[in-house]
Amino acid sequence: MGIYYSTVDGIVLTFSKIRKNGIFDEIDFRFERPNDKGGFDFAEGKLPNNTFNKSYGFSEDELLDLEKYLKNNAFLIWEIARETA
Repeated sequence: MGIYYSTVDGIVLTFSKIRKNGIFDEIDFRFERPNDKGGFDFAEGKLPNNTFNKSYGFSEDELLDLEKYLKNNAFLIWEIARETA
């Protein structure tokens, strides 16, 4: 994805640089963790929506926790993305 943000409980959060999408800016994000099948569980989406458009391997409760984490950290993610532009 590009820019590393954090690792919490083995789940890595990365995000992209800011992109123009029509009239507003957006950032792609991805949560990822290794699974026992030799691959990765993931959940990805876009800011500012703070919602997931693809996921695999995370339960509904885990996705809710990830969404809460994302909302709590969105301001810092935007700030870091602006600095790397």
